[in-house]
Amino acid sequence: METRRLGIIMNGVTGRMGTNQHLIRSILAIIQQGGVKISPEFTLMPDPILTGRNENKLRALAEMHGPAVIGEPLKYTTDVPGAIDGKHDDYEIFFDASGTLQRTKFVEMAVSAGKAIYCEKPTAVTTDEAIRLAKLAEDAGLKNGVVQDKLWLPSFRKLRMLNEQGFFGKILSVRGEFGYWVFTGLDYDQPAQRPSWNYRAEDGGGMMIDMFCHWRYVIDNVFGPVKSVVAHGATDLPKRRNENGEVFDATADDSAYAIFLLEDGTVCQFNSSWCTRVRRDDLLTIQVDGEKGSAVAGLREVHVQSAAETPKPVWNPDIPQPIDFYDGWQLVPNNIEYDNAFKIQWELFLRHVALDEPFRWTLREGAKGVQLAELGMKSWHDHCWVDVPAL
Repeated sequence: METRRLGIIMNGVTGRMGTNQHLIRSILAIIQQGGVKISPEFTLMPDPILTGRNENKLRALAEMHGPAVIGEPLKYTTDVPGAIDGKHDDYEIFFDASGTLQRTKFVEMAVSAGKAIYCEKPTAVTTDEAIRLAKLAEDAGLKNGVVQDKLWLPSFRKLRMLNEQGFFGKILSVRGEFGYWVFTGLDYDQPAQRPSWNYRAEDGGGMMIDMFCHWRYVIDNVFGPVKSVVAHGATDLPKRRNENGEVFDATADDSAYAIFLLEDGTVCQFNSSWCTRVRRDDLLTIQVDGEKGSAVAGLREVHVQSAAETPKPVWNPDIPQPIDFYDGWQLVPNNIEYDNAFKIQWELFLRHVALDEPFRWTLREGAKGVQLAELGMKSWHDHCWVDVPAL
């Protein structure tokens, strides 16, 4: 049996998302399962090295998670350029989960070193820069990809299945509600649960640049291409406290509201907020209404209601509502086992690098998300609809 090692430089994974989703639940989970099994005779085995600025955080991460998986601490170094240039062994993939404003320099170094590139979104804060990075990798003939994890969530896979089976008929509208209350750190015994840079525009933070990148690939891949957008953003909470206990001015939008018009005329409305308290099925819920049926999706579960099961309410505010509108909805069964969404895409990218299998979630696809965010901000500031041209 042949096992092919795939060396991966994992840069900036000391943050919450990088640690939990990319390191623990993706790469280390792949190692624990025995690699990516291509056939009974051939396996791909990731071999990570952790890189970043803070040696203490890297050491703690390596010592905490390495022994149980590989029998020793994970490799790590603060010498990011050296790792990219091959001074710490041979690594053919560069993965970046650092801050958005730091991504350009790392991608440029990785391109110069001939690495396959995989990175978190957004890839940049402007469309021009996102396209430039994509073109750098393309012109160098390098395999590249961007994280578009929500496409492999159980709920979105079920929505796509329902749509392909014709459950909705003609889709009339899509409505998404996303967000939760992110504490400011100003209240006693209520520390913030997200990094403070997310709320500073000068550091690459902002709801639109964060979430519109998600909404672009979700809408494009599940419902259809986006034709135009009208959007509004707001900085609802002007003061927050950072990791050092200092109060700072929040300069980025912490809520964003958008209507996306698709090429086929479908209307998609998405509300995103870090300043909302949740009273719905999940942190993200999406309702799809069609001529033949509707669906309400969370992150994992989907409930459906067909035309035949739709109640006929009568407006009468003078009596208690006689209909329980939660009745009449059926839960879509989990007929298969759903793996972690990040891990699924990681496995696809590893196969792409090693076997040249197709992988269409490229840096250029990631640039479409940046484009939608930038156009959303233009719509907000100009108070108008904005068309979304092809890249």
